[in-house]
Amino acid sequence: MSAPTTPGPAVPASAPTTPTTATATGTTTPTTTPTPTPTATAAPTRLHRGGLLDWRVRFAILSVIWGFSFLLIKVGTEAYAPFQVALGRVLFGALALFTVLLVRREPLPRGLRTWGHLSVAALLLNTAPFSLFAYAELSIPSSLAGICNATSPLWGMALSLVALSEDRPTRRRFAGLGLGFLGVLTVLGAWQGFSGVDAKGTAFALLASLCYPIGWIYVRRTLAGAPGSPVALTGGQLMVSTLQLALVSALFTSAPSSFPLWPTLSVIALGALGTGMALQMQYGLVTEVGPTTAQMVTYFIPVIATTAGVLVLGEQLHWNTPVGAAIVLAGAALTQTLPGARRPA
Repeated sequence: MSAPTTPGPAVPASAPTTPTTATATGTTTPTTTPTPTPTATAAPTRLHRGGLLDWRVRFAILSVIWGFSFLLIKVGTEAYAPFQVALGRVLFGALALFTVLLVRREPLPRGLRTWGHLSVAALLLNTAPFSLFAYAELSIPSSLAGICNATSPLWGMALSLVALSEDRPTRRRFAGLGLGFLGVLTVLGAWQGFSGVDAKGTAFALLASLCYPIGWIYVRRTLAGAPGSPVALTGGQLMVSTLQLALVSALFTSAPSSFPLWPTLSVIALGALGTGMALQMQYGLVTEVGPTTAQMVTYFIPVIATTAGVLVLGEQLHWNTPVGAAIVLAGAALTQTLPGARRPA
């Protein structure tokens, strides 16, 4: 879940060698068919069919889980400090992935170099963005946080042009970046002086969205092709993030005096479902239908986040919010659409 992903889970540490799209949860999905790497999720040459549920059903479930992540963050902050919400998120996400590793009898990654890179990845892809989104939702609606998360592909495209020499700018991608920026201004109501929008909370949410592509670029440069399955690498990454957030929470927050039911369940679901089960589901989708189709989940997350915020939390929705979100998603799609994408049969 983040969201998200979402809102969201950790990025698969064995990043592919092609551009990716950050989801709400913090996961990234490659936008083109990746060059095969020695990991468990290297895309096969032949699409895999199977599973208890049709891929379309799993795609819908994943969209809902990550779309609801922002609602779960909002509910969690009603009883817990933002750092504590982020801590619970990575803790229960790590426990979920460790359970998978235990069943598969897979070991955690080895080597000080690998763990050093995982520590930086954990900071950029989990500790920082999860905390920032939780702080943002103290003052902005969960629906706005979900829409801000949709700017991650735009940040990623802009950064990749600078940091990745193989990513060449095109008119289409520049148009997408400009269109996405226009969408952000529409969501924030720029023509009326951003009135009614909490600047600090919105800035935190946008900064959280920026963390994902920065982290992905770092992972791509340092951990691509690292030994170990993506589940093991991501589980290790979440474990490091848990230690980071445990330290930060101990220094800057007080221990909770009580554990209210719904905020506690929200944090558990945010971690176990959105950062654990959802990652497993995403890995399966990438393998079965290809990364291009799997990454389309990104475009459903803000829609579900907005719907959940309005229907469940009673958040107000003005015309510029859905219109701006649609423009943002259109811009993101322009920056990511590439020819030759693999489609499910």
